[in-house]
Amino acid sequence: MKTVVAAMLFAVAAPAAALAAPGQSAPAAAKFNIDTPVEVLAADPAAKAVLDADMPGMLTHPSYEMFKAMSLRQLQPFSEGKITDEILAKIDADLAAIK
Repeated sequence: MKTVVAAMLFAVAAPAAALAAPGQSAPAAAKFNIDTPVEVLAADPAAKAVLDADMPGMLTHPSYEMFKAMSLRQLQPFSEGKITDEILAKIDADLAAIK
């Protein structure tokens, strides 16, 4: 049983270790992405600037209070086609560039 558990732990840890060169840590995950709730993005000045640039008027939309806890990915199906895959990709890239 201990051998099985050890093998399972190794199987989970091995891919993460393979990403980093010896002596280096794994790359840090992006601070924000399209799965981050809109209200969290709006609370950060740099992320808010991305939303204002890529989706003008979103943060002042009359329904903001209703969707602010949702992520952009969750909001997409309710956007009547206004949040396209291309827009999500641009926003995701712009958010990932935030340091």
